[in-house]
Amino acid sequence: MPDSLASVAAWLGGRRPRLTRAEQRLWDAYPTGTLVSLGDERPPTSGSPGRTIRAEVISALLLGACEPKPGHVPAVRLRGARINGMLNVSGGEVGCELRLERCLLEKAPDFSNARARQMRLNACRLPGFDGGGLQTEGYLSLSESLIEGEVRLMRASLSGGFRMNDVRLSNPGGHALSAGGLTVDAGAFIRNSDITGGMRLTGARMTGGFFLYGTTLRDQDCVLDGDNMIVQDRMECSAGFTAEGPVRLRGARIDGTLSFDQGALRAPDRRALHLSHANVKELILIPREPIQGEVTLGYSRIDVILDRPDVWPERLRLNGLVYETLRGEPEEGQRLDWISRDPHGFRPQPYEQLASWLRRIGRDDLARKCQLAKQRARRRQLGRISRAWSVLLDWTVGYGYRPWIAAVWLIVLVAVGTVVFSVDHPRTIKQPDERPHFHALIYTLDLMLPIETFGQRSAWDPIGWSRWLAWTLTGTGWILATALISGVARVLRPS
Repeated sequence: MPDSLASVAAWLGGRRPRLTRAEQRLWDAYPTGTLVSLGDERPPTSGSPGRTIRAEVISALLLGACEPKPGHVPAVRLRGARINGMLNVSGGEVGCELRLERCLLEKAPDFSNARARQMRLNACRLPGFDGGGLQTEGYLSLSESLIEGEVRLMRASLSGGFRMNDVRLSNPGGHALSAGGLTVDAGAFIRNSDITGGMRLTGARMTGGFFLYGTTLRDQDCVLDGDNMIVQDRMECSAGFTAEGPVRLRGARIDGTLSFDQGALRAPDRRALHLSHANVKELILIPREPIQGEVTLGYSRIDVILDRPDVWPERLRLNGLVYETLRGEPEEGQRLDWISRDPHGFRPQPYEQLASWLRRIGRDDLARKCQLAKQRARRRQLGRISRAWSVLLDWTVGYGYRPWIAAVWLIVLVAVGTVVFSVDHPRTIKQPDERPHFHALIYTLDLMLPIETFGQRSAWDPIGWSRWLAWTLTGTGWILATALISGVARVLRPS
């Protein structure tokens, strides 16, 4: 048995060692829950014997070494103390509230696998905190503290919430907060804090929301790893939130709003935001500055997206993203630029998704432009022959989304043919009583239609150089007809 646990066992067995004056004050205050103040500020890291309390004294009180006073609620409430040794109640039952204010803890407290009521370590200085498997009926608060080490809350269950506001937490090169599988029932608040080291929250469940207003996170590898995290209510990374490194929320489920309103995402040459395979009710992506790094929203389902074009990064993965609404009236060209930033090149699904939304809001004109942009983007991946046919479809009928282009070509060519054949009259190839009267306009139309309709083409034969024009008109007619049929068939094909 470790020395600290052996000492606590002695307290619980009635063999109480001699107490210092400060320890006696705490011992006497416990039965009524009275606050013991040994100073208004945190004590220095050395000296101050009059403000020093052994950790084993506090552990013993938390584990029931002293009887409560009838009619009162016992508690350990201590301010301005220097706590010597390790505060260790691992696996124990803590039957009272613990409140430490402006205290200096020499070693990281160990509350792993313990059951406790309400715990507050506010404005304290400590080298870490071990609460793996901790279960609390009330909340756990580390607010305003200076923590130089790792906070461990793996598989912890905090029924009354988690508060880590105005904290300075630093564990460079490792996890500052290790909380995989953490369950918080009344909201997790990490506001206006400065955290160096990764926050690992994989599989965590926040049933009252997750709030990171004004907090700065720093880590080279991943400032926030929230893979498969579930947040019921809002997740606020806004109002001054800054991520100096990647934010990873792959497979997360946010039942309310995920907001980066007036936040900042900075991870140059890396994925600043990885939100793939996620399910989010609303995404607000309007940070206070352009996003530095890649954003991935692929294969996620997001009901509503509110963003701003000037904050999009150069690399944006949207393949597989499904959304119901893009807030704000779409401006021509902006959304086409939005879906064309995939670093792997052309992906058809983002174009189809955008066109579908544009049709739902009644912007069929922009939906057609989106489909046209999809065909032009696809063209860059085709072979030489297919690319040539694609260019022809674009120039002639706009892939079927601009059939009026074919009409323009037809009018121009018919006008040219009419003028030429009026000047250079074709010769007859039938007897006078068998041939129809020559008409330059009708003759030109007959040349361009794939099937002879007016009987002019079989009755008159061009001569000289005009023969080349006739052959060109016939070939062009076939091309225009084929392109028009192909383009219309593409438009009418079911999605």
